[in-house]
Amino acid sequence: MAFPVEGRQAFGYPETMNIITPDTAKADQPALAFAGQSAPHITINAAHTWRSRLRNTVEDVTEMWRLLPLVLTLSFLDIKLRYRGSLLGPFWLTLSTAVMVGAIGFLYANLFHQNVSQYLPFLTISLVLWNFFNTITAEGCTCFTSSDGMIRAMRMPLSLHAARIVIRNIIVLAHNLVVIVAVFAIYRTVPNLGSFSVLPACVLWTIDSFATVLLLGAIGARFRDIPPIIGSIVQIAFYLTPIMWAPSMLAHRGVALVFITWNPIFALLEIIRGPLLGQPIEPRSWLVAILYSIVICAIAGYVFSRARPRIAYWV
Repeated sequence: MAFPVEGRQAFGYPETMNIITPDTAKADQPALAFAGQSAPHITINAAHTWRSRLRNTVEDVTEMWRLLPLVLTLSFLDIKLRYRGSLLGPFWLTLSTAVMVGAIGFLYANLFHQNVSQYLPFLTISLVLWNFFNTITAEGCTCFTSSDGMIRAMRMPLSLHAARIVIRNIIVLAHNLVVIVAVFAIYRTVPNLGSFSVLPACVLWTIDSFATVLLLGAIGARFRDIPPIIGSIVQIAFYLTPIMWAPSMLAHRGVALVFITWNPIFALLEIIRGPLLGQPIEPRSWLVAILYSIVICAIAGYVFSRARPRIAYWV
């Protein structure tokens, strides 16, 4: 006898549950109907294929989009709770970013022999974008473990927790845009018409952030050593990526091919930073950024589809 299991798509249960009792054994399996067989036994066959996992993952993300108003509400609630009782709220991050830019901007401009009017806007955009990237990777590692109560208490798409982190950090990023606008106004940096390419670049950043949170969240739920490991890797990447230093500083050195040409983080930064600074759009940076997005989305989809039925047991 084969009975369908309710909610198997949501919780990753087997496709069918075959229950064999003594009565059904006599009808279907005469060889098993022998004297002394009295206790029934249950056989559960797991019929998971990559197609079923992919279908369940797509349904999970689709359900998350349907619940997008709930995601927005939870994201705003997270920010309110985090800065409850604070005078400036999220603008404390804006103030700290402004102080950091002002403190190290002039110093590094003199150390690197750079023009302050050109280096400070470059540094401001780089730090604001890097803070967003750093927070996404750090909070992505604890995406599901930090929401273990909700995962165990109610039935909702797991991708909702990843979208919640992404939208929450986009809201904080919007607060830090004030620093970029202020620096651009002080040094009269005027973006050109190519700045409209920032809009598709922001969409690409949002997709990559969502995929990164899903990937790190699934791995971090299984292995609790992932947060410090990712933190160390991101810290090393900060010094190897043109954030504090301009790419032109390596133009006369042979290592430029390694730290710039094959650095996907540099490509992601450049498709936003370059147009805002009035630089021409580089097709190569877009090509590397799109290829990186395809790779990270494919890996995240595979890992999340494999780990999704088990996340509720790992957290």
